[in-house]
Amino acid sequence: MLFSDTYKTIRYESEGIYRDKGSRFLAFVIPVTSQDEIKPILEDYRKKYHDARHHCFAYIIGYDKSIWRSNDDGEPSGTAGKPILGQINSNDLTNILIIVVRYFGGTLLGVSGLINAYRNATADAISKAEIIECTVKEYYRLIFPYSSMNDVMKIIKDENLFQSEQRFELECSLKTAIRLSAKEHTLSRFGSVENLHLEYLETR
Repeated sequence: MLFSDTYKTIRYESEGIYRDKGSRFLAFVIPVTSQDEIKPILEDYRKKYHDARHHCFAYIIGYDKSIWRSNDDGEPSGTAGKPILGQINSNDLTNILIIVVRYFGGTLLGVSGLINAYRNATADAISKAEIIECTVKEYYRLIFPYSSMNDVMKIIKDENLFQSEQRFELECSLKTAIRLSAKEHTLSRFGSVENLHLEYLETR
């Protein structure tokens, strides 16, 4: 395998804070699983903290961390989004959005001061989060005749596989998830079942 079949993320939202020369930096760590979730969450935080000067953020999504973005929201380039993203990477996290809201205190902090503030606010929020390890799974739909039911269910039981969306009629179907590291072995077993069709759905 070219990569591990596990990844780290957070279980629940958490918050952190950092203060410097009157400015307050409120950090919010939020679990997400797709880019579609990002925009509504950002809009909610901008409304909730409408009186703040900046709403900077960064996110990484995907078990392979293939989707990411950072945004300085008006702060000097590279002083906000990049240090937030850096903390996500240094903690080896994914499926996470971090928003840091800044209330300006009247004193300019300079480039190094801003980088330090956004990094520390983010680090404080991450330190209060519950970090969990998840396994990467491939999801399949199994379609098979009723006569193959026992063979299919034996494999599911032996391999301790998740199952949902079951439909047991003359033609049966169900959805299952196979851990990436067990994929070849498990698919080989399913391949020996007569008239079983496997439909790949997604990896996550």
